[in-house]
Amino acid sequence: MELKKSEDANIEKLRVPITLIGLLFIGSIVLASFSYGTLQEDQQLGDAGDNTADIVTVIDAEEPETETPPPAVDAPPPITEEIIEEENTEEEPIPVVTTPPPVVVAPVEVVEVEEEIIDFPDVEATFPGGAAAMQRWIADNVKYPQTAIEMNEQGRVYLSFVVEPNGSITNISIERGVSSDLDREAKRLLRKMPKWTAGEARGRKARTRCRLPINFQLN
Repeated sequence: MELKKSEDANIEKLRVPITLIGLLFIGSIVLASFSYGTLQEDQQLGDAGDNTADIVTVIDAEEPETETPPPAVDAPPPITEEIIEEENTEEEPIPVVTTPPPVVVAPVEVVEVEEEIIDFPDVEATFPGGAAAMQRWIADNVKYPQTAIEMNEQGRVYLSFVVEPNGSITNISIERGVSSDLDREAKRLLRKMPKWTAGEARGRKARTRCRLPINFQLN
């Protein structure tokens, strides 16, 4: 009768290969760990060398500083709201025009400068027609005052007056009178006389002074 091997005997045969495989695996892990450590040291040495070279370069030639550009500012998003334009319904104000008050211009006073009155002109002023015509005119126009008649007042009234260049008589004054009634009548006669012929001085008509006695006598 053939003897059968137990399952334990078969496992014992596999123990040796499994152990070898385990050792091989562990050795691989240890070798890999050593290799990784060496690789890190080499890499650190390489980095240190690079940093040293960079430092030497900076000392030999300093690079110009470059300004850091300002951070970009995000533009606000565009306004998408619809803008409704309203018509301008306001009426333009009507300008108020104020009329300035009228300028009141004061009337210009014309100052007349009186010409010189000449007492002794080159040509004397005369009554139209001469002295005889003047005596007739006085006799025809005299009005003897009634009070002077009653008081029996008689005499000569001496007057002075100015004959203007146009022949009119002005500036009548009494140089020697008789009575108030007779003096008043003498002035009235002179004012009523027609224009005289003006006197002349220096070849032109001038203002001349004249004197005239008027005789009042009762018959």
